[in-house]
Amino acid sequence: SINLPETELALPSLMPADLEALDYVARTTAIDTVGLSFVRTAQDVRACAARLPEGVGLVAKIETRAGFESLPEILLALLERPAGAVMIARGDLAVEVGVERLAEAQEEILWLCEAAHVPVIWATQVLERLAKKGRASRAEVTDAAMAGRAECVMLNKGPHITRAVRTLDDILRRMRDHQSKKRAMLRPLGLARRFAMRSGV
Repeated sequence: SINLPETELALPSLMPADLEALDYVARTTAIDTVGLSFVRTAQDVRACAARLPEGVGLVAKIETRAGFESLPEILLALLERPAGAVMIARGDLAVEVGVERLAEAQEEILWLCEAAHVPVIWATQVLERLAKKGRASRAEVTDAAMAGRAECVMLNKGPHITRAVRTLDDILRRMRDHQSKKRAMLRPLGLARRFAMRSGV
């Protein structure tokens, strides 16, 4: 698909190729989750869900302004199924809402999904430079640390993907004592402990 910011399209969310793919999902037992791209409304979720076999999960990818603005209704539609999740597809979402507003938008998505008890997948370019070129930038490491507020983190493939997975695991393990999703844990700081030992406090 392509991004057309600030444009309302009178197109169905499920095109013929999508319907064909969903027919395949209905015929096989090898698929446990379907990702629905460019979700705009709760009706998009319900239209897709109506074609899924029972027990197949549905991930609503939030990557348009319309999807972001309709998120409360989308979450209610997801809760009608036994297994649903939201993906923050930050690449397309940044184009749609503006890169300056992306951080605010992803915060709102995280808050709403936590309130609804709907799991979140943090996606797009997480440790991408590390996975593709073997070296992470400082901004990537900070971004990966923030990803711990979601239930799942998506990495893109690359020749160094194994190293990227290990690095992500290390970052998230270090961060889990500092925060639990949106809640700061305020654990004792290593610097404070070392200062106390040095000063005899």
